[in-house]
Amino acid sequence: MPLIKRLLADDEDGETYRCSIAQWTIDERPSLHVHRGEVSSLRIDGPLQNAGMSYLPLGGLIESPGVTTHLDPVEADRLDRRVQEAIERTLRDWIIEHGLFDHPRERREIDRPEADREARAVIARWVMEHSAKQATDALPDASDRPGHCCSDEPAGALCDACRKGPDHA
Repeated sequence: MPLIKRLLADDEDGETYRCSIAQWTIDERPSLHVHRGEVSSLRIDGPLQNAGMSYLPLGGLIESPGVTTHLDPVEADRLDRRVQEAIERTLRDWIIEHGLFDHPRERREIDRPEADREARAVIARWVMEHSAKQATDALPDASDRPGHCCSDEPAGALCDACRKGPDHA
């Protein structure tokens, strides 16, 4: 029931929850993992299957410009592990680059109203900085302008073509 209430919420959160599972309606199998790059994606299909001393997915799907290919259970497992290792390396590198091992461990939970207010202030500062930069830099075409990436949505709106938001170009 809590999940359904979150999905039905008529607000930004509800929209985000619905977008996060939109793929479910077109996938034949439930997804265990979906790894997304800028234009390519890897979907690992469940449910997991007992494979002796381990478990394997039922398969996977790679989608990239000019490529759509299905993976068998062993290929899907191997590629999923490689992607997870790359993610782990990237996160560890980020932690080291930003000295996060030296900081006290934070609580996982957030005070949503306060955290959202602070996040929106960071976004507003980022917009101001990038707006000033854009005013001094020549833009080669409209696709580099926020809100004009794939469609003619107004600036600040989610792009209907890619649903990544106005600043992803």
